[in-house]
This record gives sequence, structure tokens and C-alpha cells, in this order.
Amino acid sequence: MRKRVNEIEKEGFQIIAIAPSNGKYICQFTEAFGEFPFVIAGDPKREAYRGMGHYTMPKWKLLGQAAIGFITRKMDGFIPKEQKKKDFVLKSMKTQDVYIQGGTWIYDDSGKLIWHHIDQSPEDHAKIDSVIDVLKKHNA
Repeated sequence: MRKRVNEIEKEGFQIIAIAPSNGKYICQFTEAFGEFPFVIAGDPKREAYRGMGHYTMPKWKLLGQAAIGFITRKMDGFIPKEQKKKDFVLKSMKTQDVYIQGGTWIYDDSGKLIWHHIDQSPEDHAKIDSVIDVLKKHNA
């Protein structure tokens, strides 16, 4: 979404990311991965995540998927090559809830839910083209 934020804003929407971390950790994330052109808010108690129906994937299942991904080479970018990013990811795996699954929620300007997608696994993110299609249809 960072790369295509202008397309989303062109449709009259804004991005607000919710991370299952506190502000200090979000700052460390942006130090490692660079600034984002939208707000990243923290939900360290995961109240928003749970309230919206997100769940924490069982550790064994996620680790099993990661192992299969490494063997089949489908997860080559899982651990970044750049040292600063790599250090952050490895630290996160030890100290953060990396098992909680995210999602994408679209609301209109009156707060009415238009569309949503709850990730079922780490690779199951809403496709940005699908998100933009929803925004365009809403504006049509």
C-alpha cells in the first residue's frame, strides 16, 4: 500500500495502519523500513484486532508454513537481506506477536463498512488491485 497510496487517496480514501505494537516499537519499525506516507497507530493490547475478528494463528501452524516456504523457496524474502531490516525482523519474532493475522477494512466517510478482508495466513493479504477496485466501484 505504501507504493500505491496515491491511487487510494485519488479515490478519496486514506490509509490508517494498525500495528499490534506500542508506539516505541512502531518507531523502531519505521527506522528499519523507512517512513510510511500514512499513519501507523498502535494496538499493543490487540483490542482492535480481536474486536474486528482477527485471530492469532497457532504457532505450530505458522512455523510449519514457514518451514515449507523455505524448503520450496516461496518465502525467500521472509527474512530481509539488509542487516537493519533483518535485525528488526529477528527481534520481532522473539518479542512481538508475529502470529496475529491482519486484514484490510474499508469504511466510507460516514464510518459505514464498505468491504473487508481478514487474512487467514501471512501470505493471504488483500490484493491492492482488489482494494482499489472496491474504492472505484464505491465512487461510481
